[in-house]
Amino acid sequence: MTAFKAATTAAIAEGGACLRAGRLVAFPTETVYGLGADARSDVAVAQIYAAKGRPVFNPLIAHVASRDLAEREGRFDATARALADAFWPGPLTLVLPVAPTGSVSLLARSGLDSVALRMPVHPVALALLRAAGCPVAAPSANRSGRISPTEAAHVMADLDERIDLILDGGACSIGVESTIVSCLDRVEILRPGGLSRRAIEDVVGYRIDARPHVETAPVAPGLLLSHYAPRAAVRLGVSDVKAGEAVLDFGGRLVGQGAITLDLSPRGDLTEAAAHLFAYLRQLDASGAAGIAVAPVPDDGLGEAINDRLRRAAAPRG
Repeated sequence: MTAFKAATTAAIAEGGACLRAGRLVAFPTETVYGLGADARSDVAVAQIYAAKGRPVFNPLIAHVASRDLAEREGRFDATARALADAFWPGPLTLVLPVAPTGSVSLLARSGLDSVALRMPVHPVALALLRAAGCPVAAPSANRSGRISPTEAAHVMADLDERIDLILDGGACSIGVESTIVSCLDRVEILRPGGLSRRAIEDVVGYRIDARPHVETAPVAPGLLLSHYAPRAAVRLGVSDVKAGEAVLDFGGRLVGQGAITLDLSPRGDLTEAAAHLFAYLRQLDASGAAGIAVAPVPDDGLGEAINDRLRRAAAPRG
């Protein structure tokens, strides 16, 4: 059963311990309730996708309790610093290049070399983040495709028996998600939210054009999938491995084939497979193999998300 507790000092401390132990905790922010897991752990992050029934592995926002921690995770240029100075803590998410000291997991970053960071202003959120002592990945605390929760009861209605703890901190004051601003190649507003475009433009000193719609595109928080693609050609649903191919296996289906083999989950567990997906693809790509042969993965549950990312990795390059 999911524990439902008022956000007292003791309950917040319990929530921090849950997060450090790799469990899932829902908590209030000023925007909506978030579903938190230790952002450093692929295994913990995979549980978010399983609990939400999330159909694709979109990058997740990593919530932090301090600017110092944020600067260990992402590389801030002058514009990013100005925006953080103006709006943190608050309903602003910044998408930045990953810092060399970054600890946010590949799964939370959806395999990309960028990271989405936010410092919420809600006192319960900040207290929980301090108690956890780590970046906390936290999409909205609802089943995928359902309305974002702005009260703890909404979370319970959607996620009871799917997560470990819900901290009740009352209704969210803003009620829409954070505004996401990319500070990568240029400043872009990837998602409108609780912070207005005008406020952001006033800080950067110029008008920010609307992001063009791209059909194949965007994954939350707004990064193109073309930022993530293995060098090696990827073949899916393989039963026979070709000479020179590395193997991405599942459930031991291709055991004994290929000079280099990594099994997403020898026991056929889709949550375990999700946790290993991006790291294993990178390892196989770094091996220098000309191609990567991928065993069939069931399309049930998290298998749908795994197959979505594998299809994108195997798509013809432009």
